[in-house]
Amino acid sequence: MPLINYLLPAIALVVVFGLLRPAIREARFWRATVTPLASIIGSGFLVMAPLLAQVAGGDAFFAMLAIVAIAYLIGEVIRFNIRYAEPALLQGGGSMAPSVVLRVGERFSNIALALAYVVSVAFYVRLLAAFVLDGVGLESATGAKILTTMVLSVIGIAGWRFGLRGLEWLEEYSVSIKLAVIAALLFGLLHLDITNGFGLNGLQAEAQSLELQLRKLAGMLLVVQGFETSRYLGAEYSGRMRIQSMRFAQILSAGVYLVFVLSILPLLHFLAGGKPDETAIIDLVGHAAIVLPVMLIFAAVASQFGAAVGDTLGAGGLAEEESRGYLTAPLAYLVVTGLGVVLVWTTNVFEIVTLASRAFAVCYLAQTVVALWLAHGLAGRWQRIAYGALFGLTTVMLAGVALFAVPVG
Repeated sequence: MPLINYLLPAIALVVVFGLLRPAIREARFWRATVTPLASIIGSGFLVMAPLLAQVAGGDAFFAMLAIVAIAYLIGEVIRFNIRYAEPALLQGGGSMAPSVVLRVGERFSNIALALAYVVSVAFYVRLLAAFVLDGVGLESATGAKILTTMVLSVIGIAGWRFGLRGLEWLEEYSVSIKLAVIAALLFGLLHLDITNGFGLNGLQAEAQSLELQLRKLAGMLLVVQGFETSRYLGAEYSGRMRIQSMRFAQILSAGVYLVFVLSILPLLHFLAGGKPDETAIIDLVGHAAIVLPVMLIFAAVASQFGAAVGDTLGAGGLAEEESRGYLTAPLAYLVVTGLGVVLVWTTNVFEIVTLASRAFAVCYLAQTVVALWLAHGLAGRWQRIAYGALFGLTTVMLAGVALFAVPVG
């Protein structure tokens, strides 16, 4: 067996043990970074390349560059609100009008985010089921839906009966495992590209209009979502640390996505008929090293379950807060997972991606409205102009995603 098949597991082990060292694991900046990083490099990493192959073909790298650039722009909105909106909300605003705008915008954003979490939980567990069944050779659409229903039921019942605090440790370890496998994956793909040469082998996108391409790319916003979680870590971390750690998480994840898409481009022509499915990445990475599919399945299951648990917790907490305790978090866990089951049985996985992208776009849109309002109150004239233009552009793009995004599959 080629040396690369021994080297890649060794790389993954070195990385995972390095990330789990107390000096790193307990560092406050890293802990503040892990939460947004875990969400950004989550489910999207597993489906992005096949989706981009169908929509953009040989231009997949540039499409990915545009997506991460837009995500970074939205991240600037969230960081602006951490710096300016949070203090204003705590102080009640300088007058009645800004206080109303801030509080209504914030509440609308929270409600949209809770709904987005419902959709993303369904997506995470649906993807988990697909990877498990594909790994044991029993893949089927109905089987994946049944397994998804079972996992969602376990999460919902456990949350209702015992709470999910006992599962939180999984998130920390799943992030380390996931990053370790990604490091090995990138090394394996780059090794293949250097060894065999970099060629696109006539990779072509499906014949479609530019408008349809843009609408499909808009439907992929979910894959780089997750940076907004820093906005809700104020009880544990200062605003300055959350701003810095969120920016670092976005830059690091953007680098990972771009290197991954660029290095896997020569393999994308192996997609059967050019049609992506949620586990297509398993077959693709097998061309780089025979150990990678097994490693990827293991990492996918851990990360998807951890992400589903985290979003269920987030949705439950937001539901309890916005209902002012009328819907308790334990009951909200049942509602969230129950709605997730309905989504899984009534939509396909790529429709779920688009639904979540639209829901997150609405959440970000509400945050952008808040940022626009606050930007008008800044002291510096050029600051007002710059932020107004930046957030105005973001508003238009997010409105476009919310209204016009369509599924790829």
